[in-house]
Amino acid sequence: MRKRKVKEPYVAITKAFTESKSLEKALDMLPIDKVIEKGDTVIITPNWVNDKGPRTGAVVGPKTLKTLIEYVKSKEVAKIYIATGSGGGKTSDIMTKVGYDKVIDEENVEFVDLNYGPYVNLQLDHHIIKSTPINKIIDEADVIISFTQLKNHEEATVTASIKNIAMGWPPAEVHGYPKKNTGIHEDLHGFIRAFANKVPIDLSIVSCDKAMVGTGPSSGKSVDTPGLIIASTDPVAADAVGARLLGFLPQAVAYLYGLYNDKVGEARVEKMDIKGLDIQEAEKIFSKAAYDDKNVVLDKDKIKDMHGE
Repeated sequence: MRKRKVKEPYVAITKAFTESKSLEKALDMLPIDKVIEKGDTVIITPNWVNDKGPRTGAVVGPKTLKTLIEYVKSKEVAKIYIATGSGGGKTSDIMTKVGYDKVIDEENVEFVDLNYGPYVNLQLDHHIIKSTPINKIIDEADVIISFTQLKNHEEATVTASIKNIAMGWPPAEVHGYPKKNTGIHEDLHGFIRAFANKVPIDLSIVSCDKAMVGTGPSSGKSVDTPGLIIASTDPVAADAVGARLLGFLPQAVAYLYGLYNDKVGEARVEKMDIKGLDIQEAEKIFSKAAYDDKNVVLDKDKIKDMHGE
């Protein structure tokens, strides 16, 4: 597979009055013209895990998806695909029930259900899943964008940009609903790591506007943090920042620490180029929204290193 567009770990953390405004602000802080270039084919993979709706923190908001599409269009790209494969039900049913279909129609972009083919075969360095078919649209992609909510996860610890791609692309037609029939969940962290080593994520967008704590990815407590967004050119950096908001250092999320060691991305805060809010401020904002206490944070007195020092 190709390398991702920008190797350096640029991270933007923003908070505006609305999620859409915050997204635009965050993207403008990144070297976005190096990520999305004129004539590119862009694939946006939103988190559509089920049909519970964005207010629950389970899936992304249609309005902000529309904003993202319009932003990408402004870069004069050749084509935009909305491509994802739900694990919690038929993707097309979720698309209609939540209202994503209206956005896709209004913006005149193409939808691809990744739960079905035609396929190409992706080889993986994983002891159970040696390979998986994925939709052949992967061969067209100049840019892959992951757009998801920040959530606790009962098996993956944290679900953010990396897991969104690693579980949105393998087809349910092969792996079943919720993609557990072939052994992915026998070593979920290993699978996510293996998949992320093969499929580049050029732009990671992790919304905390409606996040989820507790028993995620679908049945936890929704956290209303209006307009809080993390965006990055580096998926490991984006997810490492998101994990800190949930109280986890990188090693607490096995696949994230593994990908850092694989040199897929940067997990050390001090090595990231962070724009907008700093880590400590973002943690306090999220903590206040989630726990009604701004001091339930990792980096209360100082920004800790990889191992909490």
